[in-house]
Amino acid sequence: MSLASVLTGLAGSAINVALPEIARNTGADATAAGWILLGYQLTTTVLMVLFGRLADLFGRRRMYLVGLATYTAAAFLAGLAPDAWLLVAMRVLQAAGAAMLLTNSAALVSDAFPRERLGEGMGVYVASFSIAGLIGPTLGGILAENLGWRWVFWFNVPVGLLCLAWGALVLKAPAPDRRERGLDASGSVLVLVTLGGLLLALSEFTRLGWGHPVVLAGLAAFVIGLPLFVVRESRAAHPVVDLSLFRERAFAYGTLASFLNAVARMGMVFLMALYFQAVRGEDPVQAGLKVLPLAVAAMAGSVSSGFLQRLMSARTLAAAGAAMTTCGLVVLLVTMSPATSYAAVTAGLVLIGLGSGVFLPSNTTTILDGLPSNRLGIVNAMRLMLQNTGNVVGTGLVLSILTAPLPAALHELVFAGTLSQLSGGAVDQLVTGYRWALGSMAAISVLTVLTCLARRRDG
Repeated sequence: MSLASVLTGLAGSAINVALPEIARNTGADATAAGWILLGYQLTTTVLMVLFGRLADLFGRRRMYLVGLATYTAAAFLAGLAPDAWLLVAMRVLQAAGAAMLLTNSAALVSDAFPRERLGEGMGVYVASFSIAGLIGPTLGGILAENLGWRWVFWFNVPVGLLCLAWGALVLKAPAPDRRERGLDASGSVLVLVTLGGLLLALSEFTRLGWGHPVVLAGLAAFVIGLPLFVVRESRAAHPVVDLSLFRERAFAYGTLASFLNAVARMGMVFLMALYFQAVRGEDPVQAGLKVLPLAVAAMAGSVSSGFLQRLMSARTLAAAGAAMTTCGLVVLLVTMSPATSYAAVTAGLVLIGLGSGVFLPSNTTTILDGLPSNRLGIVNAMRLMLQNTGNVVGTGLVLSILTAPLPAALHELVFAGTLSQLSGGAVDQLVTGYRWALGSMAAISVLTVLTCLARRRDG
């Protein structure tokens, strides 16, 4: 599970740093550059619940291996894409494979570990994403700088084939649960339409405006689809989303905390890598190296969280991790300027990394602990759906707030990483956008802490 998780994590962290190089070489404007990131996240999110339900019905091993094959093939095709929008299409296909992987991985880990060791297993599993964060920024910068942007995708292929062969050999094939045969097809379609419409509207309103037909169509799909979905799921014999789960306060608080934490911390690697390129004028390799402290700290926090759960509850650790993330965001907010010292940036990144590393496995353990095996897939999928919805909302929020102080004509230069070459006040305006974005993220992180504290009191 961890090896494949490193692979999928690299897809995000490497592209975060290499995006300016990809944008320059594919002719991507600001819209296409944003959709190289958002298209992947949106697709992964809207397919989570459907694949979680299918995995509970037909077997996690099969779904996992199909996802791995899809992901690897799409990475190869992405490297062949002749222009930005075909690259976006291949990223969407890659996201479908990633959704199959992510939906099943934590559930497979939960199935494999006894309760007394689940915290440690989940900590190591979550640490694999931090390893990807550790390797990805540097790898993305080196590949884009020396071999070309296509290798940012092609390096996935040999690792993906290795994971596929290894997984086929070592993953056991538990019998699918026969007590709940049946798939809510209409509910699945309503999930795709309702959630997809909401995420599309949230992703595009800052660029197109609330009155644009695309944004209005997305909002209409959400407003009309949501009540239909609730009615359908309350009557379905085999609902794709079990709404009764939200009556359990531990699950409701845990998934809300996951959502808020994702909004608060999403895009930090991209945000700071872009800072070093667009504000400070550094190359992708330098930018990738300078954001490494976040990934190192996140990996340390993830690995240690399982052992810390022997001393205190997972709920307490989740609250502490969210508080630490908030402190890191505040440090970056109060020190942000065109000449911020690297020591201040490092301090903020380390606090955010440690906080996220402790929060994620602790919060996941709290949500999944004690569930029957036949519900792990759908519950984990619902957790990931809300978390990834937070990722999409967070990315859209950061991108829109970041460029808000700048004239629209300069937005493309921000994503290309070349804004620092302009004279005048453009860089100062971008730094103002950074302060606004970090302030918003810090405020949302405070809400994460309050949610975790409410869950502790309730428990």
